[in-house]
Amino acid sequence: MSSEPEPRPPAQPRPPAKPPRSALSVRDMVGALAVLAVVVLVVARVSRGCTFSPGGPTVDAGSLPVVDAPAELRELAPHVEFPVRIPAVPAQWRANSLDRDTVGEVTAVRTGFVTPEGRYLRLLQSDAPEAALLAVEAGTDPVPGRGVVDVDGQQWGAYGRDGQEPTWIADLGDVRLLITGSGSEADFRTLAVAAVTGEVLG
Repeated sequence: MSSEPEPRPPAQPRPPAKPPRSALSVRDMVGALAVLAVVVLVVARVSRGCTFSPGGPTVDAGSLPVVDAPAELRELAPHVEFPVRIPAVPAQWRANSLDRDTVGEVTAVRTGFVTPEGRYLRLLQSDAPEAALLAVEAGTDPVPGRGVVDVDGQQWGAYGRDGQEPTWIADLGDVRLLITGSGSEADFRTLAVAAVTGEVLG
């Protein structure tokens, strides 16, 4: 009894072979360069606002809004229980945010500034106790003290965790001031003087 031969499986199609480089035309190379150019432009656009800064993060001041801090502080002053100060910051500084914040029984007026170098600083003004004001800005986790900083005779308590933005707080009696942000110590001192010596409303 003879057995019939088993049928062979159908042949698998071979994957298309990559053409040799000699077969590539000028059109192919131009197309590849066009795709590469698009990728480079997208990456450049995404990373345009990012800069390397060993001293801390910076922001692109040109992309931020600008607020009239003196005018808005004058509007807010009658609605809080403490005297509000208008910081006499340098002309090159830009105020880019201002609001009134309420957390529990703590009311604070917060103003954000951007320096010419792209550093960001925040000034909080409030009649809340120092510990409560610190919790509003830094959260409920304890923040270690870093000693006392003297700025033109005004004592500021310094706080901060390693690797995070420092916080300074000064008690002026009828109001407490808090400064934090990515600015340098010189920036902190500039804002400290500007806040203490600024016009007092109320």
